[in-house]
Amino acid sequence: MQDRTAGALAQPWYRSLDRKQWNTLFASNLGWMFDGYETYALLLTIGVALRQLLEPAQYPQIPQYAGFVIGLTLLGWGIGGMLGGILADYIGRKRTMMFAILAYSVTTGLSAFAWNWESFAVLRLIVGIAIGSEWATGASIVAELWPDRARGKGAGLMQCGLGIGFFVASLVWLFVGRLGPDAWRYMYLIGILPGFFTLWIRRGIPESEKWEHADAQRRAARARHERTRFTLVELFAHPEARRRALFAFVLSLTTTLTWWGISAWLPPYVASVAAKAGLPGPQWASYAGMAYNIGAIAGYISLGFFADLYGRRPVTIAYIVLAFITTPVVFLWTHDLNLLLLAIVVNGFFSLGLYSWMPVWLPELFPTRMRATGAAFAFNTPRFIAWLGPIAAGALVANAGGYSNAAMTMALIYVLGLLSAPFLPETRGKPLPDEL
Repeated sequence: MQDRTAGALAQPWYRSLDRKQWNTLFASNLGWMFDGYETYALLLTIGVALRQLLEPAQYPQIPQYAGFVIGLTLLGWGIGGMLGGILADYIGRKRTMMFAILAYSVTTGLSAFAWNWESFAVLRLIVGIAIGSEWATGASIVAELWPDRARGKGAGLMQCGLGIGFFVASLVWLFVGRLGPDAWRYMYLIGILPGFFTLWIRRGIPESEKWEHADAQRRAARARHERTRFTLVELFAHPEARRRALFAFVLSLTTTLTWWGISAWLPPYVASVAAKAGLPGPQWASYAGMAYNIGAIAGYISLGFFADLYGRRPVTIAYIVLAFITTPVVFLWTHDLNLLLLAIVVNGFFSLGLYSWMPVWLPELFPTRMRATGAAFAFNTPRFIAWLGPIAAGALVANAGGYSNAAMTMALIYVLGLLSAPFLPETRGKPLPDEL
């Protein structure tokens, strides 16, 4: 037995994985990639959409309207994320993933038929609910199926799907954006396509054995007429689970609020810089989106690999510090457009790559019976606060000195992450807990 274990440790990490484990990663990565497309399509098209949906007299306040629509999407994400995490603990990881992908595909397509800004905002709220329900499922099933020594790498590879989705949306918009005033509607119609992917998930990936075991224990307890706690109640009834959930919440709030309050405004910021230089703003917004997400994809993957090498806590703290440092480089100190794209790549590596701490670290903090609920709580409930970030940032952009002042004001929130990360336990290389 020891020889077999030693042999497994001696071989490269990727050779220890079987087809089911790779298929699970592929499905989770694609599910998150489609999330990324649906999300970034909004950021790329919202200016064009609101120009069609608002009266000309309202154009000066477009950043404020955009902040409100983005904020509602984020609020929906929080609602859907909690529902999805709880569902994944009760009906299974695989089934919840299928429902989520199908739901956000259909609702994104419906966004193309908005007739005024109010209907657009309501439809994006519904899309947010559908998008939010997918993440905790993918993070949990990858963590539960991948081996301990490669779990961080698997989580980083899963999370990079978001950056790939952002990049794909930027690339598609580079071509679709030229199709006239209704181009934004075509972007959302394309978002229907991921729904067909659920046909493969149904046959291509297994259910998590760890979840099946926990579910069997829950069913057996009910058959014996024993009282079982609702997973969200149990999360806060258990002292150590509650402590971890609250510190993870603060760290997640930092990650979420800074991204939506700062980096989500990069495309329109770069478009405004390009317009001042007499260059086409929408085209440079696409360039900025692609540059940012090239950095982000590398950052997502790298955080997972670094976390397996050096630990979850020190790598997360390093990413927070460097995300903060590179914010003024982008929004204050770089004015040449070509250098700005380079700075955006570096900022994307850290500010969006930082999100990988969540699929890497969160599933390792909670036992199987409440893993998806705990991860969903930490990942999604910050959006109940963070949805105000784009609204506040939009108001700052419109009324308090533009994108640069708004970005630097919001960047101060990174301090919260530096204060909360040290209180979470280091879990590198340890088995997933069944008890705390």
